[in-house]
Amino acid sequence: MGFDEAKFLCYPVWAMEKTSLGQDFWQFCCCLGRYFKYRAGQAFLIFEQAKSALATRLYQQRGRWVRPFIHSGMVLLVVGGITLGPTLIEENLSNPWREQVASSPVLSVLASEDLETSTLVSVKPRSEIIEYQVQPGDTISTIAEKFGVSVDTIRWENDLKSVKDIKVGQVLRILPTSGVRHKVKYGDTIWSIAKKYQVDPQAIVEWPYNSFANDETFALATGQELIIPDGVKPKEVPTAPRPTYAQIPGAGAGTGQFVWPTSGHISQGFAWYHKAIDIANKDAPDILAADGGTVVLAGWVAPTAYGNHIIIDHGNGFATLYAHMSQLYVGVGQKVTRGQAIGKMGSTGRSTGIHLHFEIRQNGVAQNPLNFLK
Repeated sequence: MGFDEAKFLCYPVWAMEKTSLGQDFWQFCCCLGRYFKYRAGQAFLIFEQAKSALATRLYQQRGRWVRPFIHSGMVLLVVGGITLGPTLIEENLSNPWREQVASSPVLSVLASEDLETSTLVSVKPRSEIIEYQVQPGDTISTIAEKFGVSVDTIRWENDLKSVKDIKVGQVLRILPTSGVRHKVKYGDTIWSIAKKYQVDPQAIVEWPYNSFANDETFALATGQELIIPDGVKPKEVPTAPRPTYAQIPGAGAGTGQFVWPTSGHISQGFAWYHKAIDIANKDAPDILAADGGTVVLAGWVAPTAYGNHIIIDHGNGFATLYAHMSQLYVGVGQKVTRGQAIGKMGSTGRSTGIHLHFEIRQNGVAQNPLNFLK
């Protein structure tokens, strides 16, 4: 096989020409890329400058374009409603789902009945003291029954010496609840007033229409008036003495389902504004589960007025709440048995002294615990 010298000499030239063409193409692409990058950078810079100028313009004349924008938006909304409204209504009328709902037997019954407009009257108890003029045939008992207060409340508020000391046309002041009215004097405190009228301080605090100069310390302002629920006027003997209850843990349950949650004395009973009973004991005994169940809440959470409190779900529509505790012995999710210690009595939250705030709820509705703890 012979050696071709001419071919050998020509090969490097061809290879060099091919290599040079590739380099030129590569350099062209790099230049084109740099060109587009430069143009893109310029375009972005122009965009940023325009945006900054617009923002500066709007800021300098802020508020000037608010009304035009709002008016324009309203005009567009009205135009859209006028143009698209008939189409949407027509589609809605032809909607088969609407025809199905209209043929519902429940709606048919409602449509067949005459609908009457009625006014719902609020059942929330009143907060103010009202005046009542005695009518022929009235007695203190009938008046007390009419307004839902005790005979003694009317007698003490109106300085009547006896239940027969009224006459036709006489104007009587009627308190919003059974108890007495007190005008705060210099030096009065919640505790001194409670002692004067033989009630627990917590009862005064929890009356929703009593206000305080300081909600944390229950400070009072001289001259303000307080309602003392179930209070007894000094040096007076109630016509119907208030009942007292002995509290012994585990002693008796009205339905056979609940036991007393602690020991002590009832310092406040069940009322529309206080849907629970308060059991006070300065020795701060343990709190017991009134019935077996699962702890669904434990801690100092909203509403914070309860302080440290526990809610137990008994799984049968009943739930119990234990509030103002100083210590908690159980946690959320824990199962407890009837009579098990779950915490220690205290005075956390909106409280004036060591006591237990105890609620029984049936299907979410608060019940009078004394109906179950007798």
